[in-house]
Amino acid sequence: MARKTALQTLLETHPNLVHSELCKVTSHVQREEDGWYVNTLLIINLDVPFIFKRRKKYKNLEGRVVNLTYYPEVKEIAGMQFETMKVVRIKVS
Repeated sequence: MARKTALQTLLETHPNLVHSELCKVTSHVQREEDGWYVNTLLIINLDVPFIFKRRKKYKNLEGRVVNLTYYPEVKEIAGMQFETMKVVRIKVS
């Protein structure tokens, strides 16, 4: 019997979790907010921002290919709803 990877276990445990592989990053922006660095990624052919937080600055991912594990979420800003993706796992391919 094949052993499950950490990713397979994570996806089975959390049914709303989505995993995408070989995503090319077109834009990567970092900003500081309350002691955290909020990172926003834009992926080629997708209009939805992928957002994650880190305590330290992250390397620039613009032009890189990454694998992302994320939750889709909707944020309300100024009475308007915006779809975003909350990244829980990112790996450079």
